[in-house]
Amino acid sequence: MSTAYRNRIQEFKVALGGENINLKTLRELCFNGIPFEGGIRALCWKILLNYLPLDQTLWESFLKKQREVYSQFLKEMIIQPGIAKANLGLSREDVTMEDHPLNPNPDSRWNTYFKDNEILLQIDKDVRRLYPDMAFFQRPTEYPCQLILDPQNDYETLRRRVEQTTLKAQTVNRNRSGVTNVSSPGKALNLYPSNEYEVLPNGSEAHWEVVERILFIYAKLNPGIAYVQGMNEIVGPIYYTFATDPNSEWKEHAEADTFFCFTNLMSENRDNFIKSLDDSQCGITYKMESVYSMLKDKDLELYLKLEEQNIKPQYFTFRWLTLLLSQEFLLPDVIRIWDTLFSDQDRFHFLILVCCAMLILIRDSLLAGDFTVNMRLLQDYPISDVHTILTKAKELQDNS
Repeated sequence: MSTAYRNRIQEFKVALGGENINLKTLRELCFNGIPFEGGIRALCWKILLNYLPLDQTLWESFLKKQREVYSQFLKEMIIQPGIAKANLGLSREDVTMEDHPLNPNPDSRWNTYFKDNEILLQIDKDVRRLYPDMAFFQRPTEYPCQLILDPQNDYETLRRRVEQTTLKAQTVNRNRSGVTNVSSPGKALNLYPSNEYEVLPNGSEAHWEVVERILFIYAKLNPGIAYVQGMNEIVGPIYYTFATDPNSEWKEHAEADTFFCFTNLMSENRDNFIKSLDDSQCGITYKMESVYSMLKDKDLELYLKLEEQNIKPQYFTFRWLTLLLSQEFLLPDVIRIWDTLFSDQDRFHFLILVCCAMLILIRDSLLAGDFTVNMRLLQDYPISDVHTILTKAKELQDNS
């Protein structure tokens, strides 16, 4: 470890050491990347995503309360419906005309259960293939959810619920961009071929199952948006960062902390996922067009070239913006980009600057390419050095 890096860690320790954290100072430090050592990154993300209060004296009581709230969500939304289902066939006393699986009443508990299964099947399909080039999400967590996996109780886990359900849900394809995803070569390498349905021993659960639970609880609590494909790509890096925290006291609560940080981030980003808002000023179409407006201002020649080839921003910026670039780079690079994004006070405006920088950095190739070559470049972005991209984005920000 270089002396400069050691000094940088020390700066973070000082910034995080006071009773009251100075957010401005912390943001400036985090903008240039956050060290992983000592759990600094995981802690900074919790502050930058407006989860932890700036007053450190409140942390202990705040975290205790939040984690209890999350346990309550698990009891109400996973354990209780699971018991009701598990009891069917064992004990019939809870099955009345009002709450019978064939009851057509939309408010019936069973009706809700079947509806939830449709969402759950979509989540399940997406989380099983999170970062296939890494073994992490397939591995067992050190801290399985005791509330659900307690051997004393025969609770139905979400995984078992998916495997047992006979409901053939017609899942709606919600990829609104209309573009086939071309995944980057780095992502296509399945370095750890594993049977994704491999069952871990009783009492264990894989990291992807934890992510599945977080998304299911989020969908239940936010019925207006529920679950949209792609949310798994946003929760994945947050959970990975918290679940690999070197500080085991924090790592143990990665699930609950990820849930609240993801919820906070989605409260800022959710309009991108709501189809009815697509064409409003807070919707995704406006943001995609903002990338081209900025490009027109910064590099008119390149803008005119893309216009001339009829390469519309939605062909590639839809995925860049909604998924916060999580599918364009390998996970360590995504995390580095997010250090800077989260630290910027106007993080989604900075994301537009990053997208614009990505275009300008490959301007020579784009100016020389035809439609097909350029679409390939944009859907499978060629530069992997995120430091260069962030430096360029900062330069664009300073010159605006």
